[in-house]
Amino acid sequence: MFMDIRQWLKRKIPRVPPDIREKLQQELLDEAELDTEFLVLTITSCFIATLGLLMNSAAVIIGAMLIAPLMLPLRGLALGMLDTDRLLVKISLITLIIGTMTSMIISGLVGGFFGLPEASFGSEILGRTQPNLADLGVAVAAGAISGFAKIRRKLSDALAGTAISVALMPPLCVVGIALSQQSLPLASGAFLLYLTNLLGITLSCIIIFIFGGYYLNYSQTSQALSGFVAMTGILVFPLFISFGNLVRQERFEGKIKTLLQNRTVTVGQQSELVGLTVQWPTFPWSKEYPIILVTVQENVKNPITPTQVSLVEQLIKNELGQKFKLVFRVSQLREVVADYERPLSTPQLFGPVSPPPVSPLPRQDISPSVWSEDKE
Repeated sequence: MFMDIRQWLKRKIPRVPPDIREKLQQELLDEAELDTEFLVLTITSCFIATLGLLMNSAAVIIGAMLIAPLMLPLRGLALGMLDTDRLLVKISLITLIIGTMTSMIISGLVGGFFGLPEASFGSEILGRTQPNLADLGVAVAAGAISGFAKIRRKLSDALAGTAISVALMPPLCVVGIALSQQSLPLASGAFLLYLTNLLGITLSCIIIFIFGGYYLNYSQTSQALSGFVAMTGILVFPLFISFGNLVRQERFEGKIKTLLQNRTVTVGQQSELVGLTVQWPTFPWSKEYPIILVTVQENVKNPITPTQVSLVEQLIKNELGQKFKLVFRVSQLREVVADYERPLSTPQLFGPVSPPPVSPLPRQDISPSVWSEDKE
């Protein structure tokens, strides 16, 4: 069967001419060099991305990725492993390691300077601490775009670089921020995401180079491919568990919201549901219970009592069969309507208005002659 696959590859994927392959090797070798440009772009993009993560701004993070150069040594590593080019592999690894360490140090210094506590981390940081199979899929797709853009000159190489950098630089910055606050669980989760993206990108680049005909022999091709498949496969198990937990959590939150709105008077009628979040333990095997935070607006005349919260908690436990802690975050709801029965008027707003004083008419004296004429 293996011989059949080899023969099929020979017929369907012929090797490119040696001069074209050597030209690509030289280009990737120049890109993978650790020079001033690489260091300046790495430091600048890391600084901007770290600030974007601390501000929880996706726009700033994406802007930082436009200048991040971390994809350059990865493509050199992929072709070097495929064609046993030791010099290309060595230079690519050195540049990648120094870029990785530099990014972690810069983000750690920035995170320590601002001192944002772990409890205040936003969604942009926390979202990069729990990798799953979806992240591996993104990395594979981004690496395929990068490799394809390199062997097809019509595509924009900068666009592919942005896709790679989005998958690499933010997790490194999260590692530095988490280490600055001594949060090892978050730092380890972000670093696992970085490794997932790195292996997925390199593996997909190798596959693209193979189908593009940039390989020397079939035996070396199979060794390089099988090696990266094995390393990536090691990460699949924890990623699969994380992905399963994510799906289970989403279903759990959806069921809770349905129960609160349809099966309880506390949320369905007595108050209005504003938001629902679940704080899950950092590790799936943790003995800690998840905390359900329910944000509602209640009527001032009918406040929610601890007894009602206890009854709602018991209802959800019986329906879902899982222990947790229920916390209601309540803000009072005050209804205000226009007063149509007594329209406002000026006296009501500013007090009674007294009419201006009326001066008496001046009295006229009538002479006696006038009276005598009237009598006549």
